[in-house]
Amino acid sequence: MSTKTIAFLFPGQGSQTVGMGRALAESFPVAAATFAEADEALGFPLSRIFLDGPEDDLRLTENTQPAILTVSVAAHRVLGEHGVRPVFAAGHSLGEWSAHVAAGTIGFADALRAVKARGRAMQLAVPAGEGAMAAVLALDTQTITAVCAEVAAETGLVVSAANFNSPDQTVISGAREAVEKASEALRVRGARRVVALPVSAPFHCALMAPAEREVEQVLNTIALHEPRIPVAANVSGTLLMTATDAREALIRQVTGTVQWVSCVAGLLELGAEILIEVGPGKVLSGLMRQIDRSQKCLNVEDPASLEKTLAELAAL
Repeated sequence: MSTKTIAFLFPGQGSQTVGMGRALAESFPVAAATFAEADEALGFPLSRIFLDGPEDDLRLTENTQPAILTVSVAAHRVLGEHGVRPVFAAGHSLGEWSAHVAAGTIGFADALRAVKARGRAMQLAVPAGEGAMAAVLALDTQTITAVCAEVAAETGLVVSAANFNSPDQTVISGAREAVEKASEALRVRGARRVVALPVSAPFHCALMAPAEREVEQVLNTIALHEPRIPVAANVSGTLLMTATDAREALIRQVTGTVQWVSCVAGLLELGAEILIEVGPGKVLSGLMRQIDRSQKCLNVEDPASLEKTLAELAAL
């Protein structure tokens, strides 16, 4: 196995697909046991939803978030059985919870119940249709931030940067009218494209304040432990090593901007040599190509990708 320094990256909402994790569970008992553990912790058959659908049920935020967490933790446990363990971890939005489960900061069952409550609170924070998000492509973050501030001041409505995903992709979030107005202004200011996203709520903006309070209340009922490995915080990009800092970061990220570029930069600066996306999809691998094309980013979501990743690690 490689002696290179490995960092695990855990995906967030948007990486879900019906059937995700099926091949892992069919090939590895630890993955099947993880799915059964999730069903028991939540008291309903979550695994049936992400394995068999229907897609409309999986798309419900309160199901999506624990489903992605479950498949990510299953993939992490499979990697552990193959001797692949990270020195650092990071996760995009919801994925930060998966990273903390991997780091031992929070128990899997506690994390499942917490993210289900998080997802429900996020969905309820803003009435359907009143919020929006849009991806802004190929425009600098300073211009995006300035335009959002101008539109917010002009309209009195919330609009701000939600995700700094890569140098070429920033997501904005807020009240629908303000997001639409900012989107048009950003096109005028030189964005290559501004794409409205099919989301159920405006995540990572001030409109999520009720959900942030709910997450804080839930976390106050859960015992958090000192992380075994450093975990990057979405809200700052810095790597955290205490339970107190982890709790604060998980609360603040509900309304805060996801500083994904800074998270990845922090991992690399501290010596991460190989990044592995652990969980469904390849969203973070795609973003990595935009952040630093020279950086190797592998992924594990099924037996085929596991085999490929293990072979690459053995060759290093």
